[in-house]
Amino acid sequence: MTLKISETLEVSLRERNRWLVAAGFAPLFKTRPLDDPQMSQVMSAVRMMLTNHEPFPAVAVDRAWNIRLANPPFERLTAMLGVDIWKSIGGAQREAEASAGEDMRQILTEMCPYQDKSFLWAAEDTALLPVLPLRMARNGVQLSLFAVIATFGTAQDVTADELRIESLFPADEATEQLFRAAASS
Repeated sequence: MTLKISETLEVSLRERNRWLVAAGFAPLFKTRPLDDPQMSQVMSAVRMMLTNHEPFPAVAVDRAWNIRLANPPFERLTAMLGVDIWKSIGGAQREAEASAGEDMRQILTEMCPYQDKSFLWAAEDTALLPVLPLRMARNGVQLSLFAVIATFGTAQDVTADELRIESLFPADEATEQLFRAAASS
C-alpha cells in the first residue's frame, strides 16, 4: 500500500525509501554511485545525450545540482562566463523549496553571498514567447538560452532517479552563431 500511494503521488524514489522505512519495511530502491557497473547503461545514455547536443551546452547534474558530467560546449560556456555565473541561477532555489531538502537549503545558504544579479536580466516581451529565455551578459558577450531538462522516466535506482540532463538551446540567432563558431574553431 505504501508503494502504491507513493507511486500514485509520484513521490521520488529516495522519499519512497523513507516512507517504506517509516512503515517498518526495508528500503526497496538502491542508491548506486555513478561509476557502479550496473549504472553503465545509464551513464552511456547520459554521455550520448551530452555528445549529441553539441555544439550547444549540456550538463548532467545530481539532486544537489552538482555537475556530474558536462559536454565541451558547456565547459566553453563556463570558461566564457566564469564559473561563478552558475551560482546566480535560481533553478536550485526552486528545487530546494519544492523538495524541502535540508541538504539543498544548506547549499543555497552557502551560495547566497556569491549571487550577482548583474549576470541575469529579465526577458523583454516574455508574454509572446513560448519559453522564457535565460539571458546572460559578461565581458561584452550576450547570450540568450532556454533549457530542456530530461530525467529517467523509468528509474529504479535513487541516483538515476535524481540525475537530470539540462540541455541549453539558443533562443536567438546571435547565440546560435556564437556556439557554432566556437565549435568550429
